[in-house]
Amino acid sequence: MKRFVRIIFRQFITVFILITAFFNFSGQASAATAVSEQTHQLLLEIENMLSQVAEQAGNVVVSISTEKTARLGHAFYSFGDDTFGRFMYDFFYGKTPQPEYKQIGLGSGILINADGYILTNEHVISAADKITVTLADGRNFPAQLKGVDYRADLAVIKINSAKTFSFATLGDSDKIKAGQWAIAMGNPFGFAVTDSKPTITFGIISALHRSLPQTVTSARGYFELIQTDAAINPSNSGGPLVNIKGEVIGINMAIFSAGGGSDGIGFAIPINAAKAVLDKLLKGEEVLYGWLGIGIQDINAALAEYFGLKDADGVLISRVYPDSPAEIAGLRERDIILKFGGHKARNTLEFIKMVERSQLGQKVEIKVVRNKLIRTYTVEIGERPKVAKKPEQAVLTPQSPEHKLPPADFKLKAWKGLTIVPLDAQLALQYGIEEKTAVVVVTVEADSAAESAGIMPGDLILKIDTITILDINDYKTAIYNATVNTLVKTQRGYFVLKN
Repeated sequence: MKRFVRIIFRQFITVFILITAFFNFSGQASAATAVSEQTHQLLLEIENMLSQVAEQAGNVVVSISTEKTARLGHAFYSFGDDTFGRFMYDFFYGKTPQPEYKQIGLGSGILINADGYILTNEHVISAADKITVTLADGRNFPAQLKGVDYRADLAVIKINSAKTFSFATLGDSDKIKAGQWAIAMGNPFGFAVTDSKPTITFGIISALHRSLPQTVTSARGYFELIQTDAAINPSNSGGPLVNIKGEVIGINMAIFSAGGGSDGIGFAIPINAAKAVLDKLLKGEEVLYGWLGIGIQDINAALAEYFGLKDADGVLISRVYPDSPAEIAGLRERDIILKFGGHKARNTLEFIKMVERSQLGQKVEIKVVRNKLIRTYTVEIGERPKVAKKPEQAVLTPQSPEHKLPPADFKLKAWKGLTIVPLDAQLALQYGIEEKTAVVVVTVEADSAAESAGIMPGDLILKIDTITILDINDYKTAIYNATVNTLVKTQRGYFVLKN
């Protein structure tokens, strides 16, 4: 690999000389032919560089195929029509045992040492009963899972062989910059393509420090990602994103696509994030992250104004899980966290990173604003659950006597642009809702207060100001008592609806 780096350095010197020559001769008409030849030579040099990267780095990229047992009933839910799927499942199986079948998975990976250890995504090998690795030269080997980090979506597997293997050079993702060249490598569609050699796609680093939103049911944390326009195709997950020197700077993870193909927006996990947990993965040790047991959101200008804050720094607690470290410490919904252990909590990303990097059992002071008063609580850092907890169901409690009940003839209307209906089984299925009690938004008027705030069809209205919404009557009471600027809680967090 050192020899390869020296070759690349010489190539760059050559390119520099050629570009200098281009500018020296560009003003001289008599040198037009020489410029054309120099430009052509420059393109050839770049082509040669890419070919050498493909050859050198490609030798350490592997294809990963997995087999796992799945339930046939799940197949009815994989075609985007939940209503049809549920009907078919209930009609054929109901509560009877579900037939099993073998599900095949495809992905890529990177050899990271001579002993046959391979770095990949956790989702590539998740729940696999059997893992098979195909090297670039076509050799197949069974592999065993050595270590996983579900949170970071990383895993290490090992080839079952006494042989030694070529392996990748891991670079430094902290040194990369937007605009630099990037090459994505992997085995798209796995064994559907007969050639075992990996493919490459060429582009640039489009952006750094990107984050993907978390879902309620997933405990993964996709933060600080590398964004690239180098195409990351199906089954490229787990393969390397490399720089022009052939060094691994990221692990291909996902694409953002409207149609399922590559739209030029791909994401990779920075290699330094993988190196931070690599020793534990190689040893099969558990990777632990700190946890408070709260749902949080960033504070926008509307929320800052509603809570009387000077600026939008801090994070708003939108949910406190039962029996969590946060609940035990005394933290509540609508608390605004200003500091964590003496460090400012400017936004959710910074706050999550501080919590996750804390030691389990460590006691940390958290400074919050509650009802415009600053309070300090001491919380003991807990262990993040392996699977995200589901949102707790609202607890039925009597409404405060201070809330006026609407008159009997009070009619439900489109309040602040919202049209809502009671949550029923059909709507829950349509929007993928797990809560049992609430009202659901079905339409949002254009240019209304609700649309401006960010409310969308399918949102659950869980609370309006301090009134918990369990049914239509609660909703009527809430809008009857609503103020000019109203704080509305949905399953996605808090929103301020203005007049």
